[in-house]
Amino acid sequence: MWFVFALLSAVFAALTSILAKVGIDGVNSNVATAVRTVVVVIMAWAMVLLTNSQGGIANISKKSWIFLILSGLATGASWLCYYKALQIGEASKVVPIDKLSVVITLVLAFVFLHEKFTAKSLIGCILIGIGTLVMVL
Repeated sequence: MWFVFALLSAVFAALTSILAKVGIDGVNSNVATAVRTVVVVIMAWAMVLLTNSQGGIANISKKSWIFLILSGLATGASWLCYYKALQIGEASKVVPIDKLSVVITLVLAFVFLHEKFTAKSLIGCILIGIGTLVMVL
């Protein structure tokens, strides 16, 4: 089931890029990011309420709070940079560079989470890197 959700995530991320590129025309990138964020917050809380999950808030540990907040700050920084890049660059070039996050995530997962970095992972990272260069040149 994780694969279905991951695939849907990729589809929605692709739609996000195209819809954002059209919607950001003539709009300050920070304002556009703020609007997008408000919509995401409303959607996320609607899902919490719809699934009756709000009771889980009390069970969040201090460590989880810290890392969720840091993750939120990283997401915000990513979105602000992404929207600015999308506003001034071509979507066909911005998006592949943004997707280098796959390579960076694999390296960080190896270093900090001690996940396995196999030959297959290394080859995939190299191919993603080469593919990104080919697409943006």
